[in-house]
Amino acid sequence: MPPVWLIAMLFIAWWLGGLMPGLGFGYWAGLGGMFLIAGGAVLMGLAVLEFYRAKTTIIPGHAPDALITTGIFQYSRNPIYLADTMFLTGLILWWDAVLAAPLVILFVWIIRLRFINHEEARLQAAYPTAFAAYTNGTRRWL
Repeated sequence: MPPVWLIAMLFIAWWLGGLMPGLGFGYWAGLGGMFLIAGGAVLMGLAVLEFYRAKTTIIPGHAPDALITTGIFQYSRNPIYLADTMFLTGLILWWDAVLAAPLVILFVWIIRLRFINHEEARLQAAYPTAFAAYTNGTRRWL
């Protein structure tokens, strides 16, 4: 499950943050981190609302009952994973955990391989024409 990967990355980031002091960007890093965390929370809320409106599952690996192309999904095909990435990046900044920065790239790579590719294949199979049109007009992340 993606939240397990996110929690694991957050734990590693926190641990790495304790190994090496930050770069001294305390206030600015914290402010940027808070901005990303808050933005991720808003993005997550908007995405969950669209799942609720569409009456489809939010759980990866389950068969979708609808292709969501409205709301925040007009701008990003993966707003929940984008929100997770924003949380991770925001907390790395908040903790001023310099050594943890590569975890963001690792997290995106894992999520794409383990979840996004499979979810998009399932949507392509269930809604071939609509999903093709959606992917042509909507970027994966932003």
